[in-house]
Amino acid sequence: MKMHMLIRRFAGAFILASLLLAYYHSRYWLWFTAFVGFNLFQSSFTNFCPLEMILKKIGIGREAGSCCAPDPAQTAPGK
Repeated sequence: MKMHMLIRRFAGAFILASLLLAYYHSRYWLWFTAFVGFNLFQSSFTNFCPLEMILKKIGIGREAGSCCAPDPAQTAPGK
């Protein structure tokens, strides 16, 4: 599975879980929703994704390549 698909699934699951926790437990869980949203937003500008680093360290998605690294075909010399 491609890394960007894993990251999207994790982000969606985290957001849904924090919304449920905010509704049933404490509204302070909405800070976690904001944290996930902020990380998604900043990674679109900086190409820095903490979840990608964590997944690679535990060995998930290594064969899929990076979601944030430039495409080698687009950055090849002479193109």
